[in-house]
Amino acid sequence: MADGVEEFWAEFCDATGVKPDEPYQVWYFGNTEEMALELGQLVIAGKKFATASLAVVNEIKPHEAPIMDGYSVVTDIGGKPMCVIRTAEIRHMPFAEVDAQFAADEGEGDRSLEYWRDVHRQYFSREATELGIEFNDESIVCCERFELLYPR
Repeated sequence: MADGVEEFWAEFCDATGVKPDEPYQVWYFGNTEEMALELGQLVIAGKKFATASLAVVNEIKPHEAPIMDGYSVVTDIGGKPMCVIRTAEIRHMPFAEVDAQFAADEGEGDRSLEYWRDVHRQYFSREATELGIEFNDESIVCCERFELLYPR
């Protein structure tokens, strides 16, 4: 585990009353240093409270899949903790059926569905190619909504 994550979790538990032995995941948004930092900062600013992943990738990497009501310590790409979130909703649907409200809740770019589809089509296509899987408009997307718990 990255330096500082356990201490950050302990601070969160002290501040909120969550039991320190509660399970939690540790991860970062995206796949670049810039993306991880930018999206983490959007969460802290209260502008991002949703994220999406390919369901097939979650099957390939179950340790990274969202867990309903599960806690996550979100870090930058180097593992420095940024915030703690808890998954509030998980829905699965074809990429083409993701709606404008979910796109807005992701808080990225101009928050439009057009922007969301463009950047996620690029991201998911690249990820699928790297993993040797197919991505298209019928690919199932895991749409996760979460709440920021710490810091507030």
